[in-house]
Amino acid sequence: MNPSLFRSVVPRSLSLGRLSRLLFFGTIGLILIVDQLTKVWVVAHLPLYEPRDLWQWLAPILSFTYVKNTGVAFGLFQGLGRVFALLPVLVVVAAVAFRRSLPVDDLWVHLSLGLVVGGALGNVIDRVLRGYVVDFLDVNFRPLQSWPVFNVADSAVVVGVAILLLDTLLAETEEAPADA
Repeated sequence: MNPSLFRSVVPRSLSLGRLSRLLFFGTIGLILIVDQLTKVWVVAHLPLYEPRDLWQWLAPILSFTYVKNTGVAFGLFQGLGRVFALLPVLVVVAAVAFRRSLPVDDLWVHLSLGLVVGGALGNVIDRVLRGYVVDFLDVNFRPLQSWPVFNVADSAVVVGVAILLLDTLLAETEEAPADA
């Protein structure tokens, strides 16, 4: 994807190297702050396993249900979360190492890796501090009514991976020779 979107909103005095680091580390920080603050609020204010509609206008789409997730992503393998606790740490190490090898102008990839790392770290923090991950976003609309409850960190990982896939597909499309 074209980095011009980023360049149009960032001062010209900021080098691409600094911008790529800002996107990566700034995104990690932002995701960690939002993720952990929302989880602290959920634990303090929502009853366990009882859906709440905090805003009526949002109720047809999303409820808030505090769930203790002892499994892995999207509640799979309940009770085995500790077994899989090392996986996100490995993902973080791999993403940081991979980011160092990227061209500085590949800003979308720096952003997407920041989302993935921030999300992974947000859930690792929960596992270390609580022994489980706090999930609370509960989708209500069809066909996703039975979608597992998730959190901000999960969302960041999914969006980050989606951006990576889209960037890869678009790069392959740009590089593919046109059929004559």
